[in-house]
Amino acid sequence: MQPYELSLSAAADAIRARQLSPVELADSVLERIEQVESHLQAYVTVTVEHTRRAAREAENDIAAGRYRGPLHGIPMGLKDLIDVAGAATSASSRVRADHRAQASSTVAARLSAAGAILVGKTHTHEFAYGLTTPQTSNAWDTGRIAGGSSGGSAVAVAAGTATFTLGTDTGGSIRVPAALNGVVGLKPTYGLIPRHGVTSLSWSLDHVGPITRTVEDAALALTALAGHDPRDPASLTTPAVDYRPGAGTDVTGLRVGVPRNYYFDHVDAEVETAVRRAIEQLQSLGARLVEVEIPMTRYIQATQWGLMAPEATAYHESSVRAVPELYQTDVRVLLEAGALMPAADYVRAQRARTLMRQEWAHMLQEVDLIVAPTVPATAVKTGQETISWADGTVEGVSDAYVRLSSPANITGVPSLSVPVGHDAAGMPIGMQLLGRPLEERVLLRIGHAYEATQPARELASAA
Repeated sequence: MQPYELSLSAAADAIRARQLSPVELADSVLERIEQVESHLQAYVTVTVEHTRRAAREAENDIAAGRYRGPLHGIPMGLKDLIDVAGAATSASSRVRADHRAQASSTVAARLSAAGAILVGKTHTHEFAYGLTTPQTSNAWDTGRIAGGSSGGSAVAVAAGTATFTLGTDTGGSIRVPAALNGVVGLKPTYGLIPRHGVTSLSWSLDHVGPITRTVEDAALALTALAGHDPRDPASLTTPAVDYRPGAGTDVTGLRVGVPRNYYFDHVDAEVETAVRRAIEQLQSLGARLVEVEIPMTRYIQATQWGLMAPEATAYHESSVRAVPELYQTDVRVLLEAGALMPAADYVRAQRARTLMRQEWAHMLQEVDLIVAPTVPATAVKTGQETISWADGTVEGVSDAYVRLSSPANITGVPSLSVPVGHDAAGMPIGMQLLGRPLEERVLLRIGHAYEATQPARELASAA
């Protein structure tokens, strides 16, 4: 096994035991980038010299006894919405062609303090306003979409060109590409990870979170990232938590909610089969399955768009008027359409969210978490615009991908996407676990327990 193939936790163990140096790991990841980046296009920019210099510094620090913890010497990528002092934050847009960050975001600063090493900035769907990330190819099949908007971040992890990455998630933008590329994606509780220094799409829906190869890796990253920052008005004041799950697989006593509506409607048969098989595995580990009714499903899509569209338009108001030609057509049209939404509709969407949060809180009193598909279909082919379901319904690709992930953004509950197999074409399938606010440890525990019973996952074959 090459160093770039190691999970974060395995690499951290090897570095701490002096069996692997940060320089060896960084060099391996950079060599991997040289091999596959030309056809995957996960990165906006790769910071080769910085990466090598930081790896040497980490090696020297660790040799001198200044070990900072499990992220020390680990190569990582940041979605190019996340500011790093002195570096460009392009948001994968011509609008940001000349932008350079004056200071680092909270999350970049925390990762740097933990000793993580920046490899580069990863591609996003322009300003995170989309579910495909068209610049980037799927890590398992370059003829298929990566998913979005954190497509570059997910592909980098799946292909071994970063040991872990950060993405952002407004309607599913961490979990969707994680599911489509066979890696782990965590959207935390709203406000748990500060967003200061991160370009916004929709401030009342935006989250930052890790994309990793394993659930344990996600827990390690979350431990370093969580915590209050007053510069983010939504940032929660919470005690420091070690999110690492225990080694056991016994989840006896946990009540797992299995939706009887919504989450298995208009879902590909292979996706449903894989997710239900994973649910049966959780039951065999001691979980108690409980049927649940998902509330207010009729209003999910309208509420998501009713919140996101006007907030995104407000953020871009001055630039979309000044330089509309610099936006990609799909994003410009969405921003201009948001300007036509009456204020009363935005207020109604806020009211619907309040009611939805209340109903979800009631539902989550009956169970400890909910299990469901992350997305209803695996990665479609590049250029495909719709998905046709067995009953004749035709759905836009982006609408399909966001449909099952957006409830967690509207309600603010944490959601963890875990790989649960592949379809007949070899494309990854993801299952999401949704829990009560600030109960990430429950999701990570059961996700880790499931993962521990499965064969070790390999890196993406198309890379």
